[in-house]
Amino acid sequence: MLENLLSKLKGDRWIWIIVILLSGWSLLAVYSSVGTLAYKEGKGTELYLFKHFSLIAVGFVLMYLSHKLDYRYYAGISKLLMVITVPLLLYTLVFGSKVNDASRWVTIPVINQTFQTSDLAKLALITFLARMLSKKQEEIKDVKKSFIPIMGAVCGVFVLIAWANMSTAIMLFGVCVLLLLIGRISFKQIAIVSAGVMLLGIVVVSIGPRRATYYSRVKSFMGIEHEKQTGMPVSFQDDKNYQANNAKIAIATGGLFGKGPGNSIQRNVLPHPYSDFIFAIIIEEYGTIGGVVLIFLYLALMYRCIRIVTLSPKAFGAFLAAGLGFSLTIQAFANMAVAVGLGPVTGVPLPLVSMGGTSILFTSIALGIILSVSRNIEELKGKQELDERPKEKRVVVGTIPA
Repeated sequence: MLENLLSKLKGDRWIWIIVILLSGWSLLAVYSSVGTLAYKEGKGTELYLFKHFSLIAVGFVLMYLSHKLDYRYYAGISKLLMVITVPLLLYTLVFGSKVNDASRWVTIPVINQTFQTSDLAKLALITFLARMLSKKQEEIKDVKKSFIPIMGAVCGVFVLIAWANMSTAIMLFGVCVLLLLIGRISFKQIAIVSAGVMLLGIVVVSIGPRRATYYSRVKSFMGIEHEKQTGMPVSFQDDKNYQANNAKIAIATGGLFGKGPGNSIQRNVLPHPYSDFIFAIIIEEYGTIGGVVLIFLYLALMYRCIRIVTLSPKAFGAFLAAGLGFSLTIQAFANMAVAVGLGPVTGVPLPLVSMGGTSILFTSIALGIILSVSRNIEELKGKQELDERPKEKRVVVGTIPA
């Protein structure tokens, strides 16, 4: 059955397999994690499972449609996306729905579904940057023609996202720096823009609406506040490290093989076990082996994206696959790093696994674009093989060979 399905899909077959595996695992993990949320809201867990399954199904449809469209059309679409994204980010900051002092969401009328505009901004900026870098390769060292337009887009989107979502902005900027390195932007220019973005980040952290949250999370992660109050390093449970400590308990009690699907204990006390800390729940239920397998799947996804980059005959396709591939894997490892205590709490979902709305949909579109580049490579390879065949062995449709 899987073989028949994959035969109808174009592009890198391994990426399709990885997406199917992660989506199936997501259904199991989310169903296991939403019990407390369902109890609080007086709803059945099956309702959340059905909603999550519906989003995954829509995501597959978007992925399929995105991969059927020739990736070169995304160069023109990226300009339109940037025109839409910047005003939408501004609108979100002023009129968006506020949660924990952050205006990240816009409510879509009629369907009453929240929409996180930073998800669209990530896709828009990466595709736009890929277009600009491929278009400006002959004059890439020109400050006026290349550096200023590219850096203006990067810095502008960074500030608009960072005002309400610093972690997403930092990860997006990291992806942009990787693209700039691949795109032959000079180290000096990258250093200049990095210094500028760092200054902008300091300003946002200092005067932004979430400055108290940023300070608290960093202090809690480093144990500064706890040491000031008690004179002792952070060790066990304290209010400021409640989420991180419960995630560590889930990981520690999972052992090598885990407690088994649906047997998590920490899901009942860990905030957002179905999204921000789903990796901790997966390790608790599937053990260290399950965590390693999940990490391997994301590394395999990145490897297949890098392979597409090396095989792409056009710069735009290579930049697209690299930027979108780096974005997904960096986000995945950021989520897992928070769960195991290697970083401060960020609220970044695990791509294709965490329960979510717009995150799943835009992740699916990004994967569809990567698969579109891969499909183009396969078609060119097939055409080249046909051209290299001896003429006497070719059979033209509608004729009878002699």
